[in-house]
Amino acid sequence: MSTPNNLVFKTLHIIAWIIFVGLCIDAGGLIVNFFFSLFKPELVPNLYQSLDLTLVYRESKLVFFGVYGFILSISILKAYLFYIVIRLMHKIDLSKPFNAFVSKQILKISYYTLSIGLFSAIARQVIISLSAHDFILIGLDQFWVDSQAFILMGAVIYIIATIFKKGVAIQIENELTV
Repeated sequence: MSTPNNLVFKTLHIIAWIIFVGLCIDAGGLIVNFFFSLFKPELVPNLYQSLDLTLVYRESKLVFFGVYGFILSISILKAYLFYIVIRLMHKIDLSKPFNAFVSKQILKISYYTLSIGLFSAIARQVIISLSAHDFILIGLDQFWVDSQAFILMGAVIYIIATIFKKGVAIQIENELTV
């Protein structure tokens, strides 16, 4: 691999690590916020993102756990998605990228990306429905605003994964015939 490409790949690897750390901090902050909401709700306005759903908790514990379940699931899935990306970038051999590991990792990335998009879309519709039933759920759009982008990105990555899988099959076939 040429030096400029190597430099770009290493830069992207560093950026992926930075995003992964940021997403882990985000997920961790939301988990801490969740537990403080349960046990010390008066401290929630001072915590990460000031995500205060104590009024919802008082009205309906089921709705509270459902909304927080969506928020935490999406946040954790995003962090895990970038963990998979980092593992892929760490183990990929760019001189021979078509191998079973790369194909499986790209397929996993497509599944997790699509899952994030679907969870986000479902969460958005649930929040709209709950708001129609007089639950005060303001400021939650930030957690699933990009659902359509994740669904589209998941579909595109799935297509790439399918191409990689076919590339692996062709490469194995070529190695056997030589």
